[in-house]
Amino acid sequence: MEFEKLRQIIAEVLSVDPRELEEHTTFVEDLCADSLDIYQIVMGIEETFDIEIAEEDLTKISTVGDAAELIRKAKQS
Repeated sequence: MEFEKLRQIIAEVLSVDPRELEEHTTFVEDLCADSLDIYQIVMGIEETFDIEIAEEDLTKISTVGDAAELIRKAKQS
């Protein structure tokens, strides 16, 4: 369910079909996302899941799976 919500956030920000988003999909190479797109995605994640993602963790997000993992870790804290 978290992954589906994440896919919706990414799809909305980047105007892509959420069904095309897999764990291995990269933001920059596959989706042509720039830093502003990634910032908007992170803001959507924080709002939707009521979590806070640390600045240092932002550099660790290169794939959809990385973002999903950050959500899982943040929700466990």
